Amino acid sequence: MTQHPHGGSIVGEVLAAHGVKCLYNLCGGHISPILQGAKMHGLSVVDMRDEVSAAFAADAASRLTGIPGVCAVTAGPGVTNTVTAVKNAQEAQQPILILGGATATVLRGRGSLQDIDQLSLMKPITKWAARCSKVGDLVPMLERAFRVATEGIPGPVFLEIPVDVLYPEEIVAEWYVKETGVEKMKGLVGKAAQLAIKGYLYHQFHTPHIPRVPISGWPTLSAPFGGDVGAQLDQVAAALERGARPALVIGNQAMVNLTPERAEELAEAVRALNIPTFLGGSSRGLLGRTSPVQFRHKRTEALKEADVVLIAGFPFDFRLGYGLKINKKATLVSINLDAAALKKNRKPTLAIQAHPGHALVQLAARFRGQSRWSGWFQTLQEREDARDAEIQRRAQPDGPLIDPVHFFLRVEEHMADDSVLIVDGGDFVATGSYIVRPRRPLSWLDPGVFGTLGVGGGFAAGAASVRPSAEVWLFYGDGSSAYSLAEFDTFVRSGYAPIAIIGNDASWQQIARDQVHILGDPVGTVLRRTDYHTVAEGYGGRGFLVTDPAQIDEVLLEAKRLAAEGTPVCINLHLATSDFREGSMSI
Repeated sequence: MTQHPHGGSIVGEVLAAHGVKCLYNLCGGHISPILQGAKMHGLSVVDMRDEVSAAFAADAASRLTGIPGVCAVTAGPGVTNTVTAVKNAQEAQQPILILGGATATVLRGRGSLQDIDQLSLMKPITKWAARCSKVGDLVPMLERAFRVATEGIPGPVFLEIPVDVLYPEEIVAEWYVKETGVEKMKGLVGKAAQLAIKGYLYHQFHTPHIPRVPISGWPTLSAPFGGDVGAQLDQVAAALERGARPALVIGNQAMVNLTPERAEELAEAVRALNIPTFLGGSSRGLLGRTSPVQFRHKRTEALKEADVVLIAGFPFDFRLGYGLKINKKATLVSINLDAAALKKNRKPTLAIQAHPGHALVQLAARFRGQSRWSGWFQTLQEREDARDAEIQRRAQPDGPLIDPVHFFLRVEEHMADDSVLIVDGGDFVATGSYIVRPRRPLSWLDPGVFGTLGVGGGFAAGAASVRPSAEVWLFYGDGSSAYSLAEFDTFVRSGYAPIAIIGNDASWQQIARDQVHILGDPVGTVLRRTDYHTVAEGYGGRGFLVTDPAQIDEVLLEAKRLAAEGTPVCINLHLATSDFREGSMSI
C-alpha cells in the first residue's frame, strides 16, 4: 500500500488514477496539502486569480477531455466564490468536482476562521455534497464523487475536506492540543480530556477505510442498447424510412463524458445518418468547419417544416421555442438522460431516456440516410447560402470604427484548424456565433443555458491547460471581460497564450438594444471605451488597440504569431454601431 505523508497526497493519487491532469485552484491554508499532493502525483497545479475562474477552468477541462475537471478552493469565501460556476455546470450538465477546505472537525461550529455550513449551500446546486471526516474516508468518497458526477445525468459534485484530514498526523496533534487547551487542564479532568483527544486523533487517522471500488468507465458508444431503448431506436429508424423531411438537433448533453476519440465516433455516426443536422452549444464543431449534413441558419423554419424531428440532448426550452415552433404533425423524438426534460413543454412521439451521443451511434447502426431527401437538402442549402450571402452583404469593411460582422468574417479566415473557441458576452459574441465556425469536435465553449457572464478567463485557462498546442480564441464583450481579465496574470504565470478579443462598444449592448427601444432609457447600460489592452499588458500580456478596419488583418496575424510563441494577447476592438441583432432579447 502506498505510504502517504498526508491526506493531500491521497487526494492527488486518486485524481491521477482517474486521468485528471490539472488541478485548478486558488491557494488557501485549508487546502495546501491537496495542492502539494496533486503536484507529487504529476498533476499541473493551476493557480487562478478567482475561485470562480478555477471552477470554470475545471468545467472547460471536463468538456474538452471527457474526464471530470477538478478544482480545489479554501474554506468559507473560497467555496462561496465558486457558486455561480457550480450552478452553471449543473445547468449545463457538466461533471466537475469541487474540493472545498474546511475548519478542523473538532472546531466545527465553534467560531473558527471561515467556518460556515458549506454543505447546505452546495447541496441544492450539486448532484452530491458530502463531508469527509476522517483520513480513511478519502479514497472511497473521492471514488464515489467521480462516479456520481458522471453517472446518470452528469453534473457537479462537492466534497468538503477538513484541514485535519489533510495535514500530517503530528501537525494535527499539535493543533488539537493547542486549540482545545487540554495541555493546561489539571487532574483527572485534564487526563480524561487528553485521552479523549488522543482517541479522537487515532480515529481520525487510523480507522480503516471502506474498500476501494474503482469507477467503471463510460460504456463504448458502439455497445448495443438492450430492452426498451433498443426497441425505441428501431421505431425511430422506421420513422426515418417513411420520412421525407427529417431534421436532427444535437445539444450539449450528447457531448458529455465523451473523450475526443468518442466524439469522432459520434461525428462519423451523424454523417452516416445523413440527416440535416443543426448543432447547438458544446456540440458545435462536431462535424468540422463544414459538412454536407450540417446547417447553421434558419433552424426554426426547418423544424416547422420537418416531418421527422430528432432532438438529441436538448430540452424544449427557450432555445427551441419551448417546443412550440416544431411541426405539430411531425414524428417528434426526444433523446435525453433527464426524464423530466424529455417531455417538458412539449410531449414527443417517442421519449428515449438514454445518452444522446450513444443513442445516435446506435441509430446509425440501424439506418442510413435516404437519397430521396435530396430535394429537402437542396431547400435547406439554398436558405443556408442565402443567409451567408446576407451576412456578407451586411459587413461594413470601411468606416471610422470596426463593424463586428466584418471583423468576424476576417477572424473566420485566420483561425487555425486546431482552434478552441470560447465565448463570454452578449451582443458582440452572439454576432460572432453566426459567423465563426469551430473546426473540430470538442472545440467550442460557451456557458450554456444559464447564460453566465464571466466564464472567459477560466474557460481559456482550462482549454489551454488540456490543449497546450491549440490556438485558443476568447471572444469577450467589454462588459463581460471585466469579470475575468485578471486571469491574464494566470496565463502569463502558467505559460498559456490565448488570444482574447474584446468587442468594445462602451455599452452593455445586449441589454441596451432592447431597453432603449422599449423604455427609452439607457440607464445602467453605459460603459467607457476602457483601455482593456493596457490592463492586459499590466498583467504581462501583449495588448493591441484596433480602431481602423485596415488594422484588422495585420493585428490578427501578429496576435497569432505572439500566441504561438507563448505570449497571451488582448485585442481591444472599438466597435461601430451595428443593428445586426435587432430584436434578439431572450427571456
